[in-house]
This record gives sequence, C-alpha cells and structure tokens, in this order.
Amino acid sequence: MGRAARIAGAAVLGGIAMTLALVAATLPPAPRASAPQVSGADAHPAPDDGLRRCRTVTTADPDCEAAWEAKRRRFFGERRNER
Repeated sequence: MGRAARIAGAAVLGGIAMTLALVAATLPPAPRASAPQVSGADAHPAPDDGLRRCRTVTTADPDCEAAWEAKRRRFFGERRNER
C-alpha cells in the first residue's frame, strides 16, 4: 500500500467521522424516561431530634455519643473492630 492510498484511507475515515459527528449534532435528543416514583416506605428515615440537638453540643454528652455511635453502626454496618 502506497503513501497515496494511506492518505486517501485516512481522508475517507476522517470524512466518515465528520459525517457521524454532524448527524449526531443535528438530530433531536432522544426522549428520556421519567424518574421512578419513590414511595414513603423506600425513603430514608428522618434524622432523630437527638442527633439534631447533638450537632450543637460542645461538651461530652453520653447520650449524644451513643446516638452518633448508633448512626455510625447503621451507616457502616454492624461489623466490629477486628484488630
């Protein structure tokens, strides 16, 4: 395959790529599916009032520490520290 054939092949591939890009740019977007409906049973539980109060506590509070530890366990799972 000579140099001229390679240049012609590259030009053909470039032309095809440009044609595909132009067609994709001019076509209207495809309709999207609507978002699935979420029921109240699937929603996350509302944050506890205790945790809201604990956000502003600046001193050590055993109730707040227990509430945050329970929140951590729910978030990360029930796995214990394995050392």
